[in-house]
Amino acid sequence: MWFLKKADPLQLIGFQTYGTDTHLYIKGRALEDENIDLSEKSVLGLLVNTWKRFETDVVGNSKLILKLPDGKEHSFKTNREGYFYLYLTGSNLRAMCNKEGWLSYELSFADTTVKRKIIQENRFPGEMLIPAVEADFGIISDIDDTILHTGVVSLLKWRVIYNTFLKTPENRIPLKGASDFYHLLHRGCGGNNANPIFYVSNSPWNLYRYLEFFLKNNNFPRGPILLRSFRALFKKAASWELSHKYHEIQNILKTFPQLSIILIGDAGESDADIYREIARKYPKRILAIYLHSVKHRKKMDRIRNLYKDFKACPVLLVENSDQAIEHARKNGFIK
Repeated sequence: MWFLKKADPLQLIGFQTYGTDTHLYIKGRALEDENIDLSEKSVLGLLVNTWKRFETDVVGNSKLILKLPDGKEHSFKTNREGYFYLYLTGSNLRAMCNKEGWLSYELSFADTTVKRKIIQENRFPGEMLIPAVEADFGIISDIDDTILHTGVVSLLKWRVIYNTFLKTPENRIPLKGASDFYHLLHRGCGGNNANPIFYVSNSPWNLYRYLEFFLKNNNFPRGPILLRSFRALFKKAASWELSHKYHEIQNILKTFPQLSIILIGDAGESDADIYREIARKYPKRILAIYLHSVKHRKKMDRIRNLYKDFKACPVLLVENSDQAIEHARKNGFIK
């Protein structure tokens, strides 16, 4: 039976992160491989997949090895929840990147036997993005109801639950034209730039593979996917200033002080408040804010009020991607 405990192989998931020419940042998690079928379509199968995502068997306090393309190796450990974080300073890391700025690396368990399990395939890939020097700007985008229909403004969040737990990522519908818009931004006004895109979401890391598959399956440009811990879902921040998303955006701005940013989100939750404060705090860094409209009159009225006399940067409430593309083209962001 599916609910009986079985001996699962171990895996290392390297999350797509970002760094600089002199700073390497690796993040991920060591887990038992539950063999989740992302193409599963039956209701029972989808429920089983959901259970597997959140009933994670982690590999805590385990020694790992990072191997870089130049052959250098670094040792580190997972924490008790199976997460691993590695910050290293170096030089000329960009020389190891491909033309899009991605640095590929390899992870492995230091011991071939962990938790009394023999690790047969002990090579796990990962990637870190170092934005190209030639990048015109960067893009920071929300995921839920910005590029992916989720239903955050639905009654009691029932659409969020249904869409996330009872739909395969293969059947999730992206917002019309969003992928085309993001590719245009990625290529920039020259048409061949490699402007970095950072996907920042309030979803937990348990959904990393799910969201990674969705972005790839719907032809969105690759970019770091920045989520939060499952435990944080139950700890409501005292204010949006202390939220995961606000913190992540500030980290990106501080990591790349010469990079201007376009912010993309939706009008359903706290994106508007966070983006307004970020633009106020970094007035010369934010090129524009695009907020996808939601079908909720009170929320839309609040957003219009919030930006009524705002002049730090252009702000556009859009019904569809065509409106955003037209605005971006007029402002010289895209070709």
